[in-house]
Amino acid sequence: MATAPTTTEAPIAPDIAALRLDVAPTLAGTRVNDAADLFLLPAYAKLLCLPVVADGRVLGTLSRHALNNVFLRRFGRELIGGKPVTAIFNDRPLIVRIDTPLEVAVAYVSQHIGTPLTEDFVIVDQNDRYLGMGVVLDLLAALRARVEQGAVKLAGAYGQLKRSQSALVQSEKMASLGQMVAGVAHEINTPLGYVRNNVEMMRGLFDELRHSLQEYQALGRLLVSETVDEAALGAQLARIEGVSAEDEAALLDDAAAMFDDTLFGVDQIRDLVVNLRNFSRLDQARVTEVSLNDCVEQTLMIANNVLKNRVEIVRRLADLPAVECSPSQINQVLLNLITNAAQAVAEQGGKILVKSEADNDWVRVSVQDNGAGIPPEHLKKIFDPFFTTKPVGQGTGLGLSISYQIAEAHGGRLDVVSRLGIGTRFMLSLPRRSRAQPEVVTHAPQGAVAA
Repeated sequence: MATAPTTTEAPIAPDIAALRLDVAPTLAGTRVNDAADLFLLPAYAKLLCLPVVADGRVLGTLSRHALNNVFLRRFGRELIGGKPVTAIFNDRPLIVRIDTPLEVAVAYVSQHIGTPLTEDFVIVDQNDRYLGMGVVLDLLAALRARVEQGAVKLAGAYGQLKRSQSALVQSEKMASLGQMVAGVAHEINTPLGYVRNNVEMMRGLFDELRHSLQEYQALGRLLVSETVDEAALGAQLARIEGVSAEDEAALLDDAAAMFDDTLFGVDQIRDLVVNLRNFSRLDQARVTEVSLNDCVEQTLMIANNVLKNRVEIVRRLADLPAVECSPSQINQVLLNLITNAAQAVAEQGGKILVKSEADNDWVRVSVQDNGAGIPPEHLKKIFDPFFTTKPVGQGTGLGLSISYQIAEAHGGRLDVVSRLGIGTRFMLSLPRRSRAQPEVVTHAPQGAVAA
């Protein structure tokens, strides 16, 4: 006689206990006719079968279906009705222990139940002694309630995971930017320095022009004076002759050139600030049409301090059609790829090739370095979250994983090829026509293929 399996570690399952109906057992010697009369009582209205018990042990069940088969036969009641229920009962009933978890009980009942549904299940204690009856439909309803409750919790957990994922992506972006802050500050400081120098020099030029203007004003006052002193007039003319027209024109030309240099420096500062703002902004879902070449140039400007004086950047940028994407996210991907390439090459002789191309279906940007390459055993895990070969404290292991997810969320791909001693190439491919709404996916990629 099969019994639903239980778990030795689990306490009594409150779900099964809540389903228990306190049904008086039918003794083995009860006549079939008397058992049939029990089904007419209100207390037995929900039951499909009666428990047949002897000395607290379940022998089987007597179902309404079995009784119908008997009574529908000609002279069935007369021939069978006076016999004990054991003559027609089911000696292989559904038995569930009260400590059985709900899910295990449902699986057991579903596996052993017949068609049509003619049996309920018997509930026993841990010693297999009879406790009561359970209705199969009540068991399924309890499971449905459990599933619905689990679905609500799962939806809440999914929402929390999405929020955590978004925060994680932004944290990784800011971590990447944090490595660039000192360099960007230096990049800003350089144009800011000569802007300040030009302003100080222009102050000196204006002091000279102010002196010349004051001398001309003094001459004008003498010329219109009715009591002009010829000696004073001659002295004033002598002072003005010391300031030649050529000197004044040169001062104005110098001032104009300094204004141009100052505006150029201010524009450089503005471009750096705009790029920083674009990289650090939180509107990840903002989608627009953009040229990936523009994203490349913005990223190279942000990463300039890491690259200059140690890495040669080779640009091979083809004419590209605009693609629909989130520029902030694509910039983050390119920043990760370029930064990783810069860290992979040697201090001297390092070279990074940034190449863009397009065909009828895809727009691609590749970042290739001439570093040491990636070992095959690392290459197959390169997009796994938290995988890094950098020393502790120098890498989170999230940059490439998040970059892979961003590419997938755009309907694109991020592929990598590498050869030891030669270098590594990452290729970002985006569809010319949007195939997906860019968003941060809620799970890290598993088993990403490095091609």
